[in-house]
Order: sequence, then C-alpha cells, then structure tokens
Amino acid sequence: MEESSKDAMVADSVTGEAAAANPAAGLSRRGLLGLAIGGGVASLAVGMGAGLAGGVALGRTRAHAEAEHAYDFFGAHQAGITTPVQEHLHFASFDMMPRTDRDDLVSLLQDWTYAASRMSQGLEVSATGAVGGDAEVPPDDTGEALGLPAAGLTITIGFGPTLFENEDGDRYGIAERRPAALVRLPAFLGDDLDPQTSHGDLCIQACADDPQVAVHAIRNLSRIAFGRAKLRWSQLGFGKTSRTTSGQATPRNLFGFKDGTANILADDSAALDENVWVAPSDEPAWMAGGSYLVARKIAMLIETWDRVRLSEQDAIIGRDKGEGAPLSGGDEFAAPDFGTSAIDADAHVRLAHPSQNDGIRILRRGFNYVNGNNDLGRLDAGLFFLSYQRDPAQFITLQRRLSTDRMNEYIRHVGSGIWAIPAGATPGSYVGVGLFA
Repeated sequence: MEESSKDAMVADSVTGEAAAANPAAGLSRRGLLGLAIGGGVASLAVGMGAGLAGGVALGRTRAHAEAEHAYDFFGAHQAGITTPVQEHLHFASFDMMPRTDRDDLVSLLQDWTYAASRMSQGLEVSATGAVGGDAEVPPDDTGEALGLPAAGLTITIGFGPTLFENEDGDRYGIAERRPAALVRLPAFLGDDLDPQTSHGDLCIQACADDPQVAVHAIRNLSRIAFGRAKLRWSQLGFGKTSRTTSGQATPRNLFGFKDGTANILADDSAALDENVWVAPSDEPAWMAGGSYLVARKIAMLIETWDRVRLSEQDAIIGRDKGEGAPLSGGDEFAAPDFGTSAIDADAHVRLAHPSQNDGIRILRRGFNYVNGNNDLGRLDAGLFFLSYQRDPAQFITLQRRLSTDRMNEYIRHVGSGIWAIPAGATPGSYVGVGLFA
C-alpha cells in the first residue's frame, strides 16, 4: 500500500472523513498548539533517550515496515498487554495541568488515540509529519523515527486514581465513576518509595523492538499533551523479563535467573478471562474488557547479589540458575513439588506460586533497567515490574505474601503506581470513551 493511501485510512479510522481530507483535523486545536509550542518544552523532558538506537539504519523504507510486524492500535482490548513482549520499553506517567476541564481531558485522549494509531503502523503523528508541513513553524513530528519501521510498537493508556479526584476535588466530573478498586496501593514491608517516580493521573506504556521507536512515541505524545498534561516521570526499560506467548523463550532478569516461567500466555483465554480482563459483570461497567496495571520500580542491589555463592542464589529463588528448573526436580516447566524440603519455605518461587496463594495469577510484563550509577558508584539498576490483573487485590495479596521472601535482602521497591486500563478503542472513537458516556 502506498504511504499516502495508508495515511488516509488511518486518519479516517480515527476521526472520520474530515481527518482524511485535512490531516490536521486529526488533532484538536490544543493538540496542534502542543505540537507548535511544546516541542522545546516537553520534548526536553523525554528527549534524553532519543539517541538510543543511533546504530539502526535510517535507510529502511515504509515498505519494509509493512513487511515487519505492526500491531493494530484498535481492538477489543488495548495492545501491549497480551501482545508478544517486545525488547524495549518507555513508560511515562503524566499529571493533568491545573485549570484544565473535562473537554481538555477528552480532547487529549482523542489526540493521543489519533497519534498512537498512526505511530503503531510506522507512520508519523500526522500526514504532514516531520518535514511535510510549513517550514516556518515547528513540525508536527520530531522526526527521529523517520525511515524506521513500526518495530512492533504498542501504546497502552491508563487512568490513575487522582484523575478521578485529587486534593482539588472532582475536576472532570468523573469521581462517581471511579472503580472502587482503583486506589493507591497500600504500604508494603520494605517500601522506600520516591514520590517523584510514583503515581500519576495518566500513564502511557510504549513497547517496541527498537528503543528509538518507543522513545519517539512517548516524546511525541508528551508534546501533544502540552497545555493539558505534563510529564511527571518516565522510565526506560530493556530486555523483557517475562513472556506472553509460548513461542518466546523465558528471558532472564539482572540477577541472571529466568523470569516469568509460569506467566499467563496470550492463547490461554480461560486464564485471561479469569485473571486479567475485567468482566461485564464487574463494576463499573465502563471498565469491561479492560484491566488494572500495577507498576513497581524495584532496585536490585547488584553488587551485593554478585557476591552470593551460586548454591545460595538457587536456594533464594527456588530454581536452578542454569536451566530454570525448580529445585524439586524436572525441567523449567515442571510443577514445583512443595511437599519436599528441596524448596525452602521462604524461597521466592514457593511464596509467589499460585498453588500457595489460592490460585491467584497475574500477567507479568516487566523490563530490566539501568540508570547509570548512584552516588556510591554502584549500578542504579533493577526491574521495572509491570503486571496486569482483573482486580488490584490479586497483586496486593501476592505482594503481602512476599513479605518473608529471602530475596528482599537484595531488592528495594523505590517506585509505585496503579492505573485503570480501559478496553481497546474502536475506529472512529478513542481510548476511555466509556468513562464519559
């Protein structure tokens, strides 16, 4: 398909014939203002990651993008949950600006939907893009993804508890529609949370197999938000620490162990319906088909862990470091036998296993991170944990169960947040439309 035809189809699917005829109509006036004015402000907040993929050849064309994998932004559920986990993450949390109103929030979600639906197909945020508009005004698109394919980009949007009501009250007339379960997570043993890297009114999870594509997505959505929402904090991640399809090998975390062996997979529809997707019978009705996202930034004490003997590392986790098999025997996917003494009572695998937690399961989608070094010259590194569940109580129960985990000696929970993830959008509509119905 020629690029011009593809542009028109994407624009039409989001905003109708007006957007197809006039690409700028795909963004609200506030969104266009953000593109024109916000480039020098919001882009600086996330632009530090823009050069992550400098070695990627820019000569690849849009035709190559169509030959590579691209995921549709529209669907019954938002992409980026059961989608095969990509290799890179840029996660961002936003706060709405003071004195914004309901129309500002709705227009922002419409503009984000329009831009996200295009970027997920390897297109720029508008048809004029980075170089096709008026040379005397800032371009619509920042341009660092020009020539790059979609790279499996998924963009997932969520609503935090404070969007519904904060210290300023019910800003957008939606307090009564807040899900009862959508409240800040309780304090857990060992929490050392930094409020500057926790919480937020809105969140965007951008995952891709090219880090520059993921950064481009957050950078441009942040620019579009100018005047309506501001970036609160963001986190880059690399090297997935879980799998969501049987075709993916189990990845390893920075402690060197396979992670996410027993994760819920995309083809297990019964497990997804029971543990991940909000059911039509659940409350509130507008969340049906959605999920709840928990994000936890978990700092790993890398240097301390690296001095622990191998047999002790195995005992702490409850699995063999090489093959990932439970210490009770078998291969990686063998069910752990907790009836023997091979797996200690405070081993991670025992405390986290569904059989020890009334069958509770969550869908994990975490990433490793390294943010350079800290003031002591040690690696500032760890796990950016992401989990999706039908009810936040699932995560809370598991996290409390892990209070006696021997691994706690080597980790610190330093960031936290929870967001309601609405169902997927349909063409011609936008993410979260049910909240405002």
